[in-house]
Amino acid sequence: QVQLVESGGGLVQPGGSLRLSCVGSGFTFSNYAMTWYRQAPGKVPEWVSSINTDGGSTYYANSVKGRFTISRDNAKNTVFLQMNSLKPEDTALYYCASPHLDLWGQGTLVTVSS
Repeated sequence: QVQLVESGGGLVQPGGSLRLSCVGSGFTFSNYAMTWYRQAPGKVPEWVSSINTDGGSTYYANSVKGRFTISRDNAKNTVFLQMNSLKPEDTALYYCASPHLDLWGQGTLVTVSS
């Protein structure tokens, strides 16, 4: 079964950190660039970050640059999103995706609140 499964979301205080994971299965994970998106309540989805196939190139939205780090472990078919210095405005449902495959995970909820 071709799928992406995210994990790692939760409730964190402002200034805290979380690490999201996304495991791919049913396809050759290392052949595809991966992307993280997020959707805050009542808002349209927002692109967060992307990484190329070997992890050598990474891209970030201005809103998360310097605070978030995307990485991947192709041996484990996993892409990560390390999120530091979290802000209340980072609260959202975070999805990983393979845009080339038009494949999305179910999302993991991140809530930043005191």
